[in-house]
Amino acid sequence: MHYNLTEYSHGAGCGCKLSPGVLSDILKSNNDLSHFNQLLVGNEASDDAAVMDLDGETAIVSTTDFFMPIVDDPHDFGAIAATNAISDIYAMGAEPLMAIAILGWPIEKLPAKVAAEVLKGGREVCRNAGIPLAGGHSIDSPEPIFGLAVTGRIAVNKVKKNSDGRKGDLLYLTKPLGTGVATTAHKKKIAEKEDLEVVRSAMITPNTIGRELGSLTYVHAMTDVTGFGLGGHLLEMCRGSDTCATIYEAKIPVFDFVWKYIDQNCIPGGTNRNWETYGSFFELKNKQFFKVLADPQTSGGLLVSVDPGEKEVFESLLKQRELDVNQIGVLTASHKSGPIVSVV
Repeated sequence: MHYNLTEYSHGAGCGCKLSPGVLSDILKSNNDLSHFNQLLVGNEASDDAAVMDLDGETAIVSTTDFFMPIVDDPHDFGAIAATNAISDIYAMGAEPLMAIAILGWPIEKLPAKVAAEVLKGGREVCRNAGIPLAGGHSIDSPEPIFGLAVTGRIAVNKVKKNSDGRKGDLLYLTKPLGTGVATTAHKKKIAEKEDLEVVRSAMITPNTIGRELGSLTYVHAMTDVTGFGLGGHLLEMCRGSDTCATIYEAKIPVFDFVWKYIDQNCIPGGTNRNWETYGSFFELKNKQFFKVLADPQTSGGLLVSVDPGEKEVFESLLKQRELDVNQIGVLTASHKSGPIVSVV
């Protein structure tokens, strides 16, 4: 018997995330980490992973990510969830070491053999990343849930935070936007098979280049684009870096079919929640572009802040790694009034 996993969950992929506003309210509780002197990165800047200095030279990187099905095929669901979780390690410039699985399964609705296929997809992604899926934890839950907790390592002086951007830095995005729109079209049963295959391929493509970028001093800041959309993660970078940003609508990579589905009202609930939280910090030339800017991404690309003097070198590296070159904007000086991000 064939099971369509998306029919067993109320949300999909990183669109399941709590909105930035709700998460901020939750994290307002006292969480003073200042007395942990070796903690290099906590949750103070909403970065992709926590980083702990071991000995002044090597740091351990720790992250977790999990969500409900974004595709129907169990193997693909496992692969996408694993790729997405490991990406947080790459987004810090680090090398993954091992992972453990997080599995919630409605055992009375879906047989164990389907869960086994989910794990198989996750295990294959881990193997391709050169790490073991070394264990995990499972519970009986009302909806399917899968993800990983991942541990990595990096030299202390190579950690890439999302908060170290500088005025004048060029902004690059390594994958197109639109996974939330496309998967919403799928839930509405109007998505074309070819379009879903394009999105699936993007979501299982690892952000391995992040590990390489960790060694480059001219790469100042980095984060991956997931459930808060490009707008949310760019805003975190600006706030952490005390900068503003100008981004160019025409240069932002978007899957070719996205507007076709937007015109059919395939807007994830997460898009509106995202925009309600941070839309007031943006100035848009095209008022409808928020439907792309706030679209929750699953296993999205890296947003990278690069020294403008190394533009040609960086773009040459992207081409060598067979990645598209998408210079989408620039970080600018901070100011006391007006929008933080302008989309022109």
